[in-house]
Amino acid sequence: MNSDHGLNIKSMDDPLGFEYGEGVFGPEVELRKLDSIRSSLMDPQCTGPENVYAIAMDVGCLEDRKSMISRNLLFGAVTYARGSLGKEPVRSQGHVHAVSPSCNSSTCEVYEIWSGTAIIYMQERAEDDPGRCFAIIAETGDVVIVPPDWAHCTIVGDIKRNMTFGAWCVRDYGFDYAGVRKHRGLAFFPVLNEDEQIEFIRNPEYNECSLTIRKAREYPEFGIEKGVPVYTQFQLDPDRFLFVSNPHLADKLWENYEP
Repeated sequence: MNSDHGLNIKSMDDPLGFEYGEGVFGPEVELRKLDSIRSSLMDPQCTGPENVYAIAMDVGCLEDRKSMISRNLLFGAVTYARGSLGKEPVRSQGHVHAVSPSCNSSTCEVYEIWSGTAIIYMQERAEDDPGRCFAIIAETGDVVIVPPDWAHCTIVGDIKRNMTFGAWCVRDYGFDYAGVRKHRGLAFFPVLNEDEQIEFIRNPEYNECSLTIRKAREYPEFGIEKGVPVYTQFQLDPDRFLFVSNPHLADKLWENYEP
């Protein structure tokens, strides 16, 4: 089982999930069903795939497990169904990363797209004034960093294809849904037009705000190398992603951050 993302793991479409290769550890996948994310959707009564996405939190090579645990890092993999949820493309529910007891802070997440196209939507706050709002279009191999405290979701950018990504997270992760659910979603909803292209419409539950749409960029300021899988980068330098488990190490980089 070959991969071009540095880890011997393969996404599956039917059933939605993952197959682990030799020397790789991973859990039984958790399926996120449509009924569990309805409160974040533009149309909570919509129809769509019953299994919206499959999550495998804490995957990796057996020889790396001790290094990951000692640095409080966790690598996760998520694969999404193709299709739509009513007028929206398949997507995750919006949330903020909860404060992790290990670092007393909300934490960031480092995404790497493995297949398909993703749109990583993020906004500074899950409050009436959401602050700056971004929709980052990421293709296979692109990296996107969501900073601490920002509300965000992941959107399938091409509804005719499944989308899969891997991500570095803190081990004692948690999700805060309260602000997003209070506003019946994030500040912008992705909507499919007549040509099945994605457009964004504003959620009136928030104050007036604007959205910046751009392609994924590189992150040299975080020491991330272009073209090298983020899992491989950890293997080459296990301390490279310590800013994920301890975001205070990158406090200056979070100031005026733009994805």
